[in-house]
Amino acid sequence: MKVNWQGVFPALMTEMTADGGLDLPATARHIESCLAAGAEGLIMLGTLGENASLSPDEKEAVVRTAAETVAGRVPVLAGVAEYTTELGIGFARRAERAGAAGLMALPCMVYQQDGREAVAHFTALAAATGLPIMIYNNPVSYRVDLGPEDFARLAEVENIVAVKESSHDSRRITDMINRLGDRYRLFCGVDDLVLENLTMGAVGWVAGLVNAFPREAVALCRLARAGRMAEAVALYRWFMPLLHLDVAVKLVQYIKLANQITGEGAEWVRPPRLPLIGEERERVVRIVEEALATRPVGLKSAA
Repeated sequence: MKVNWQGVFPALMTEMTADGGLDLPATARHIESCLAAGAEGLIMLGTLGENASLSPDEKEAVVRTAAETVAGRVPVLAGVAEYTTELGIGFARRAERAGAAGLMALPCMVYQQDGREAVAHFTALAAATGLPIMIYNNPVSYRVDLGPEDFARLAEVENIVAVKESSHDSRRITDMINRLGDRYRLFCGVDDLVLENLTMGAVGWVAGLVNAFPREAVALCRLARAGRMAEAVALYRWFMPLLHLDVAVKLVQYIKLANQITGEGAEWVRPPRLPLIGEERERVVRIVEEALATRPVGLKSAA
C-alpha cells in the first residue's frame, strides 16, 4: 500500500469548553487555520487530542468532525490508543466508519509490552482494517522501543506504511533508512528534534507547536526539505524555546495555553488535567509572548 504522506501533520488539539465538554465547532475552526497555513495532513486523538480523556463516542465524533471539515483535502489520521488489542481493533473500525483516511497506532496503554508483544499488537490491528497505519514509536512515554529490526519484522504488513519516530534519538532516522530504505514514510515526532530529523531523511513532522504557530511550522518543514538550511536554522533557533514545550509532561496544557494566547484555540482541558496557574503559567506565557514579539515576518515561500 503506497501513500504520499509528507510535510506537517498537526497533532491537533481537541477543543473543549470551560466545563470540559467537546467544542467541535472550535475544533473545526482550528483545522481550517492549520490547513490555510499549509498543513498536509491531520492527526486527531493523539496525546494533544486528549485521546485517553474521551469516551469512544466522543472520539468518533471528533474524527467525524475532522473528516467532514477536511472533505478530502488532506488525509485525516485517527489515533488508536486503547488498553487491549481487541479494544484497539474496535476503535479502528469506528474511526474508519467516521471517515478517517488512516490511523496512528500506539502500543496498548497501561501494560508495558515488550517488542514481541507490540509487534503482535500492530500486526493484529493492521489485519483488522484496510486503512493505512502510522506506528507511533515513543519509548520515552510508552516504555517499548521498536527499532529497525522490529520494523523489519513488520515490513510484510502492507498497510503499515509510516512511522512517527519519537525515540528522542536523532540517529534513529539514519538507522531506519540504512536498514529498510524507503519502506516506511518516516515522520519526526519530537518537536525540538525536527530539523535534525528532516535533514537526515524524515519526510514529515507530526507537530505539536504547529497548533499555535502553524505558518512558522510549515515554513520550517518546507525550508528544510528544500535544502535552504541557513533560513531553516534561523527559523529553528527562533522556534526552539516554543518547541521545548512539546516534550514536557504538561505538553497539553502548555500548548493549549499557547493556542489561547495566539488566538488559535482555548486552554480548557479535561480533569485530571487542570489549567496552568502561578509561576508555571507565567513561564509559558513569557515564552509565547517573547516568540510573538520576535516573530518572523514575511516568511518566504519554500514550496
